[in-house]
Amino acid sequence: MKRLDRLVRNAMILASAGTIVVVVCLDLTFSLIDQMQDTNDGYTTVDALAYVLRTAPASVYELLPFAALGGALIGLGILASSNELVVMQSAGVSVGRIVYAVLKPALAIMLLGLLLGEYVAPPLEREAQSDRAALRRAGGAANFEQGAWYKSGDEFIHINAISPDGASLIGVSRYRTDGGQQLLAASFAEHAEYMTDAATPYWRLREVRQSALEGDRVVTGSFAEQEWRVDLSPELLGVLLVEPDRQSISGLYRLARFLAAEGLDSTAHFLAFWKKLLQPLSTLVLVLVAVFFVFGPLREATMGFRVFVALSVGLVFTIAQRIMEPVSLLFGISPLLAAALPILLFAIFGWTLLRRIN
Repeated sequence: MKRLDRLVRNAMILASAGTIVVVVCLDLTFSLIDQMQDTNDGYTTVDALAYVLRTAPASVYELLPFAALGGALIGLGILASSNELVVMQSAGVSVGRIVYAVLKPALAIMLLGLLLGEYVAPPLEREAQSDRAALRRAGGAANFEQGAWYKSGDEFIHINAISPDGASLIGVSRYRTDGGQQLLAASFAEHAEYMTDAATPYWRLREVRQSALEGDRVVTGSFAEQEWRVDLSPELLGVLLVEPDRQSISGLYRLARFLAAEGLDSTAHFLAFWKKLLQPLSTLVLVLVAVFFVFGPLREATMGFRVFVALSVGLVFTIAQRIMEPVSLLFGISPLLAAALPILLFAIFGWTLLRRIN
């Protein structure tokens, strides 16, 4: 049985590695083309290439379930084409035992995905996003084409760029309201630094320009420095740098709770949290579906057709996940249910088909 496990493991790992290399190279090529459209005097082609390379681990993480799908479908397909699977079954090895041998390297891919998505990809993504925003920043004013908006209390905040550790900000615009729709004051600071040497940590704004509405007058002023006390820690701002789908699981949970505490819609972030947390199950389900196709209708299929089926199954699964995102937001479906429903449907589909083989 050890020889069987080694044979299946090597076939699946090699096929998975080949799948991820091809798909990631295509993804990075299109990402580089997209970034080239945003280049300017500050953000050059070399900077765009560096950005794409630093975001590569996040792309690998997102594509790992489909690499496992391709590895199982192509790797087992190669064994089927050479009649090795037939020999295994003739020797009394059940389909369930072969599935078990397939799931062991799939488990390794799941663990790799968790490590990559939690500890490797998010820090590199933060650095890439921070450097890109700083290089493309239009100095002297808020650049609404980049950065992000946040709400804290009665203030609406826009930040052009955030350092990877979240302790330094570039281009901070603040709009203070009366709690409703009435604007009371607006200000812009060139830089902000998080100060921890005081009893209560605060943000020190530099080169501040401010306008306040007082009755029917607008009072303007400028300050070299200004204290800004707000419930935005560097840890939280470091998380805010990254799109929900590319954040760590722990970072997504912190951000979702922060948005909920501010009375903002956190459904999309909780949905991304559950989607990433359940990714190992997505990998397992896709592998089960791939095993059915190899032992079922694709036993005698060509390699090209197996690749086509792998891409098709992965595409259908991705579409199902993407459809549930707006559906959950529109109809108020629980984020956990929205993330788990495509996995559950594919699991039932794969399990039912595998039982038919047995």
